[in-house]
Amino acid sequence: MSTYPKTDALMARGVEFLGSEHAILCGAMSWVSERNLVSAISNAGGFGVIACGAMTPDLLDTEIAETKARTDKPFGVNLITMHPDLFDLIAVCERHGVTHVVLAGGIPPKGSVEAIKGGENPAKVICFAPTLALAKKLLRSGADALVIEGMEAGGHIGPVSTSVLAQEMLPELAEEHLIFVAGGIGRGSAIAGYLEMGACGVQLGTRFACATESIAHPDFKKAFFRANARDAIASVQVDGRLPVIPVRALKNKGTEAFTSTQREIAGRLDREEIAMAEAQLQVEHYWAGALRRAVIDGDVENGSLMAGQSVGMVKGEEPVADIVATLMRESEDALTRR
Repeated sequence: MSTYPKTDALMARGVEFLGSEHAILCGAMSWVSERNLVSAISNAGGFGVIACGAMTPDLLDTEIAETKARTDKPFGVNLITMHPDLFDLIAVCERHGVTHVVLAGGIPPKGSVEAIKGGENPAKVICFAPTLALAKKLLRSGADALVIEGMEAGGHIGPVSTSVLAQEMLPELAEEHLIFVAGGIGRGSAIAGYLEMGACGVQLGTRFACATESIAHPDFKKAFFRANARDAIASVQVDGRLPVIPVRALKNKGTEAFTSTQREIAGRLDREEIAMAEAQLQVEHYWAGALRRAVIDGDVENGSLMAGQSVGMVKGEEPVADIVATLMRESEDALTRR
């Protein structure tokens, strides 16, 4: 008999789709969502997702193999749509029989969804949808499930809060489609609320970033433990021509440095030294490097401390299994009280 009968009933569609015990995805956090954390989440009954980020196909090949060596449970791979080797990365996922590919960072380029779903080892496609119109377009284009992520989330964010997105999109889409909700979720009671609204599951990142199994530097984790919700701020766009997606991170010298970096890149655009696509890639490379300095090297002053506003609910290191069990118990308690 299930320990969480009410929550399991509301997660049933998401569980069937993911193949996991619980419909709890871990957000793909560059440098954090790697073999150790991803396998731990899948082994604990959630659904881990490798953050490919700027990896080369060879690096992704190794990361998937190392993850498979640590878990026999399903997990996914998050690919950035603007990656210059996107189709090679898709081929790597296919060779390994990855069951789910998450496309992030923009509208999937032509042929990418078909490549993921049409190979010898076809995978399910999950896309991010920041608006209702785009959600419907992605579903028409072959997305098997969507994540609607509010601006409370860490990392790259949109302009609308999770609660508003859920109210706008779940009544329209959730009955016929698989919709996961993300952004600012730190407690199981919030999970219960979104499940009741029609979501088939949820995605959390910040809550898992400081898990015992996370390879993040101890100083990175300490910064999270000290922070509260208002410390996680969104970056500012300094030039309207530069297509910069805001990033939410803990305020430090690194967030201030990004403003200067934007000015430098905009200056190169002015001088026609680079094209717009290259400018966008330079922005992404900045974040990848800044995030590595914080997560791996522990430079919490100059690196990027990407965190969602739920960071204030992260108080200490916990094993992934305990985090998942706590979230499920809190959700079940909330639904029982209803």
